Amino acid sequence: MTMPANTILKKLLALTCLIFLFNPIHSLAQAGPLTTSAEPFKLGTFGIDGIPTVGLVLRDQYIIEVNAANTALEVNPAYPKVPMPADMLELIGRYEYGLKYRLYEIVTYMFNNNLVTGSNQAAYVHERDDVHVMAPIQYPGKILNAAVNFYSHVSEQATPEERIAEQRRRREERGVPYLFLKPSRGAVIGADDTVMIPYGRNRTDWEVELGTVIGRPAKYVDATTAQDYVFGYVVTMDISDRGGRPPGGNATRSDWFVGKGHDTFAPMGPWIVPKEFYGDPMSNLVQTLTVDGQVMQRAEAGDMIHSLWEIIEYASSIITLYPGDVINNGTSGGTGMGTAVRGEQRFLQSGEVMEASIDGIGSMSIRVEAEPPPPGGTGSRLPPVNSYR
Repeated sequence: MTMPANTILKKLLALTCLIFLFNPIHSLAQAGPLTTSAEPFKLGTFGIDGIPTVGLVLRDQYIIEVNAANTALEVNPAYPKVPMPADMLELIGRYEYGLKYRLYEIVTYMFNNNLVTGSNQAAYVHERDDVHVMAPIQYPGKILNAAVNFYSHVSEQATPEERIAEQRRRREERGVPYLFLKPSRGAVIGADDTVMIPYGRNRTDWEVELGTVIGRPAKYVDATTAQDYVFGYVVTMDISDRGGRPPGGNATRSDWFVGKGHDTFAPMGPWIVPKEFYGDPMSNLVQTLTVDGQVMQRAEAGDMIHSLWEIIEYASSIITLYPGDVINNGTSGGTGMGTAVRGEQRFLQSGEVMEASIDGIGSMSIRVEAEPPPPGGTGSRLPPVNSYR
C-alpha cells in the first residue's frame, strides 16, 4: 500500500525534529557563528615556553592560547575550520572579517564546558603570573602621540597665574591637535619588561596615556565616524627624556627624537580590550599613574582638549592609518617636569616602579633601571645632561 505524500512529509518533519532534539551540536552549527561572547575578553601577546603566543584574557587572570583552543574546538565537527592568526597584527586585521566570531565561540565553548578553571581546566589555559606579558602588538606600524592634549598639562612649569591664562587661551583657541611620531620596535616594551634610563640622562619623565588601536584602514575619516575604525584600547606610557640637546651645533633646540625616541620609552599593555567590551572612552576614561605607590597623575576624558575622535580625524588627514597602528590620547598634569601638582620637579630614579592603569583595561607595573656606561665612542653620541655648559 502506498503511503500518502502528506503522511511521508509529516514523518520526515518528525524525524528531523528528533535529530535536532537529540543532537543539539548540529542544531547550533546550522544557526551560524555566535555573534556574542559568553563573557568579555581581552587580547594580548605572551611568552609561553619562550614563544610569543597570541592569547585571550579572561577575568584579567587566565590566558588562553588562541591557536591551541581553536584546534581543540575544531575537533567538534559542528565548527568549521578557521585559520588562526600568526600574530596580533594579523588578528587585528582579520577581526572584523569574521575572526571575532570564532573568538566568541572559543570563549563561549570554554565557559559552557567549565574549561577555564578548576579540575577541568584545559592544558592551554595559564595563570597570569605563569607567563611573560609582552607588548600586545609586535610591533605597531606607527605610533602617534598627542602632545599637550589635557588642560591640566598646559604650562605645568609656569606660575599659577600664567598657567590659568594659558589654559584659558587654549579653550578659546583650540586649533587642531599636535601629533608626533614615537618609534616602535626598540621603544615598545610589555608589562613585564623594564624601562631603562639612558646613560647620563637624569631627567627621565613619565606619562600615562590611552592607546587607541586602529582596526581598519582610515584616510580622511570624520570625527563623527572615527569610532568605526577602532579595534580596541590599551594602556600606554610615553616615557620622556627632558634633558634636551646639548648646546652648540645645530641651532634647533627642540628635539623630539631625543625626548621620545630612546629604547624602552613606549611601554604598552598589558593587553588590548576590543572596543565592544570597553565602551566610549570619551565617557568612561580614567587614567592613573603612580611611582612607588605615590599617585602622580589621574585624569578623566573631560580634561582632554581634543577628543580622541578629533585626533583620529586629524591624523588620518595627514597619513593613512592601518590596522595595528596606535594613537595615544596625550597625558594629564602631574608629570615629573611639572611643578603644578607637587610644587617641584621630580624625575625617575633607578629601582623605582611605575604603575600605569586605565579603568576597564588593566594595569602595568614597570620597573625602572639605569643603563650602565656604554663602551667606546668618538664624541658623536648624545652626551650626559650634566655635561652641558
